[in-house]
Amino acid sequence: MKKVSDMVAEAKAEIKSLSIKEALEKHGAGEVVFVDLRDIRELEREGKIAGAMHAPRGMLEFWVDPESPYHKEIFSSGKNFVFYCSLGWRSALATKAVQDMGLVNVADIEGGFSAWKEAGGQLESYERKSREG
Repeated sequence: MKKVSDMVAEAKAEIKSLSIKEALEKHGAGEVVFVDLRDIRELEREGKIAGAMHAPRGMLEFWVDPESPYHKEIFSSGKNFVFYCSLGWRSALATKAVQDMGLVNVADIEGGFSAWKEAGGQLESYERKSREG
């Protein structure tokens, strides 16, 4: 059986990872979208990077694929994406997956949300949106 740590290492070898310093510098740039891949309970408990959108890890590939009925237009916008999770493992795998799908303007944050918080990055609370209609 292949270990998840090996899968993460393989993904990290093929993706762009931003240092926390680079991520902090990119935060707030108009063409950069920070994408939180963590579970909704993590967001409700810990908050998120200010201005980040939430993309549930289990739906990400469906949201990225323009032919999917679940496609989100933001992923066809040409913007740059910075993915993150708690420590950087899920975001490494997710970055590799969408990169393999053809989304090339994507990176993850080394150390994830934990590194962001430790560095004093801007945070906001997460409010779950009610479903419409």
